[in-house]
Amino acid sequence: MGSLLDTQTLEILAREDSSEDTVASAVKIARNAYEYWKEVPGTERSKLLRAIRSQLLRNMDEIVDTMIEETGKVVTEAVVSEVVVSCEVLSYYASHAASILKTRSVYPGLLINKRGYKRYEPLGVIGVISPWNYPLVLALGPVATALAAGNAVILKPSEYTPKTGILIGGLVAKAGAPEGLVQVITGHGPTGEALVRSGVDKIAFTGSVRSGKAVMRAASDSLTPVVLELGGKDPFIVCKDANLDRAARACVWGAFTNCGQTCMATERVYVVKEVYDEFVDKVISLTAKLHQGTAPSDDVGAVIHKGQLDIIDNHLADAIERGAKVVCGGGHVDVGGRPSMEPTVLLEVDHSMAVMREETFGPLLPIMKVENEDEALRLANDSQYGLNASIFAKDRRVIDKLVAGLRSGNVCVNDVMISYGIPSLPFGGIGDSGFGRSHGPEGLREMAHLKSVAEDRFGFSREPSWLPVPSWLAKAVKIGLDLLYRPGHDRTGSAAENTGNGTQTCVYINSKEVEIG
Repeated sequence: MGSLLDTQTLEILAREDSSEDTVASAVKIARNAYEYWKEVPGTERSKLLRAIRSQLLRNMDEIVDTMIEETGKVVTEAVVSEVVVSCEVLSYYASHAASILKTRSVYPGLLINKRGYKRYEPLGVIGVISPWNYPLVLALGPVATALAAGNAVILKPSEYTPKTGILIGGLVAKAGAPEGLVQVITGHGPTGEALVRSGVDKIAFTGSVRSGKAVMRAASDSLTPVVLELGGKDPFIVCKDANLDRAARACVWGAFTNCGQTCMATERVYVVKEVYDEFVDKVISLTAKLHQGTAPSDDVGAVIHKGQLDIIDNHLADAIERGAKVVCGGGHVDVGGRPSMEPTVLLEVDHSMAVMREETFGPLLPIMKVENEDEALRLANDSQYGLNASIFAKDRRVIDKLVAGLRSGNVCVNDVMISYGIPSLPFGGIGDSGFGRSHGPEGLREMAHLKSVAEDRFGFSREPSWLPVPSWLAKAVKIGLDLLYRPGHDRTGSAAENTGNGTQTCVYINSKEVEIG
């Protein structure tokens, strides 16, 4: 929809903006496909995910070349950060989706004559609006998750990377998906708004805070639920006992991979004073050795377009005006015909500067000296964002304190940005970084409707509390409450429920469900 694609060769024949009528037609087709797909067993859904993975690997060269053409990223980033992680997400849900979505018993509390259980059911049609910075994994990931949960999908890729999005649709088609189950519509903002307002059952959006707020406003008219991943201003803390070689290499990679255009990029660094000079020297040395360009051996690619470069330039100029010192990089460079910024290291920075407070999404690395870990934590939390953070330290007590204290959806310890690469680990943020989760059981259940079921076990003709109420009931309940909840007395329970998918046995400790079989 909105583009023509030869599903045999995956060749894009034409591309255009999708109208409201086109979007509405796509939703109608998706609803028909959903009616079939929701009844397909989990094992068959898993087969489709594995088939998509096979098609991705078979067509990897064309997809990687397309990503490079559209974004200017280097080949290593396209393969490692996009293809590898996409394969991992497909594999994880192919193996675990059925178990994650299995019906589960719950503890009925005092109502021992009842059984309660939770069902996870498909939502319907999911709208996925994906960004340009990682056009494969940030599109295919939510598409695969929605399919695993039994939904149909309409994908709207970024207007800067439509070809990659269309190729994803081709992969799904060649994998044998039912017609209309996954459709791709292309276009700019109005197309995305049309999708949000089209009556889909949920929107999964990845992009800027400004666009995320626009999605929420449009979705609010119909109370369409949304999952938002809106980027970050991720802090990187280096403690006095850190392995500085590892920390410096991680810092440089976290700041400059994908030319800094990553929601989890290292965008501000806090280094305790005892190791500040040594750490900075290592970072500068590593940064100076980076090669920027389009060759397979290059380390850093291009800035996507001039509008993004303007933001980077503005942040750099503001920092310099406020006293920051450029110690490496700072100039423009042509990368495959795209005007870009060199990997740039900034010192003598503070929180009065935009580069320390606003998302740059570019290859600027500001490093700030701090007195101790407490100051680092305070400054790390001085942000409206809360997506990811990195800690480099050896002292377990310090690590645990920082992990607990950071206002962030994800934390990497002695590592950087790796949390998104673990498909079983839920990923998402707080604050202006959005809400909801992708990956892990939580990410899959975002794509499902949770239905709670309470069922009578014995079939008696009435319940004690049904009208007319027995005169003795209130007094009996008061006595029972005093016995059950007096100080020092607590209850435990257990239950087993045959759910239709096999017997799900759980134990309950202080009313908390623990699955044991």
